[in-house]
Amino acid sequence: MIVATGFGIGKAMDDVFDPAAGVAEAIAPGVRRVLAPNPSAMTYRGTNTYLLGQGRVTVIDPGPDDPAHGAALMRALAGEAVSHIVVTHSHLDHSPLAARLAQQTGAEVWAFGGSETGRSDVMRALVAGGYDGGGEGVDAGFAPHRVVTDGELIATPAGALRVLHTPGHMGNHICLRWQDAVFSGDLVMGWATSLVSPPDGDISDFLASCAKVRAEGAQVLYPGHGAPVTEPAVRIDWLIAHRMERRAQVLAALDVPRDVAALTEVIYTDVAPALWPIAARNVFAQLVELVGAGLVRAVPDLSPGATFHKM
Repeated sequence: MIVATGFGIGKAMDDVFDPAAGVAEAIAPGVRRVLAPNPSAMTYRGTNTYLLGQGRVTVIDPGPDDPAHGAALMRALAGEAVSHIVVTHSHLDHSPLAARLAQQTGAEVWAFGGSETGRSDVMRALVAGGYDGGGEGVDAGFAPHRVVTDGELIATPAGALRVLHTPGHMGNHICLRWQDAVFSGDLVMGWATSLVSPPDGDISDFLASCAKVRAEGAQVLYPGHGAPVTEPAVRIDWLIAHRMERRAQVLAALDVPRDVAALTEVIYTDVAPALWPIAARNVFAQLVELVGAGLVRAVPDLSPGATFHKM
């Protein structure tokens, strides 16, 4: 059983997902997973790097620039060539090893773009106004060799990967449809919900992206952290419902005007106070969406330091 909070930190109970880091494990025909040794409250057991195909391999999410993980990938790839390196998004636990792996293998890095690509208009406006929030660990220098677009097919030796631009967790986030599966990055995971942290995360985008992946009708999702999601529709429906529940909680907590800190304390009673700074970013993301929907106003303007009033 997994009990997950609403901002990307999960508390696992009786969870059997605990693979050894650095070991290439076949999890489906043509798919191997190598777990990076970077466990944390935000990454669970660590980042999942996927090796797609045999002989000529596509690497999905090389992971953090960790020497041990890099060595583990090279051992797993011994005697094989790397045809593509594909990055779902440029957080520090997913993308930094891509450049080193490209140098070692000669393969190109494919992604939706740099770390500021795909931000929504409201998030770009926040940045233009001086907001630099975030805090999830952005790979600021990330620069892919090949920029992909929504719906594009990446022709790998193991079959085509269809790109699904799925912002919400991060503007440049993509999922990848392959056969009856979707590599879902950090958008949909089974162990916890995603952190949605402005200016890279956007609640409206997140909900739309979840619906987009659900419409794919995939049989299984291979997430960036945790075990495969074997009932995608059920999980996605829960994620959307959970976000809407949090939305309702924020609105209910605005029975009197409150700032982000006060709202976080009122709403996240199930979370240790030490984790409230993380939760506060999620609260602010929800407030941004509510302001955009015309249900809440920010005084004097939209910022984490504002006081928020229900309309």
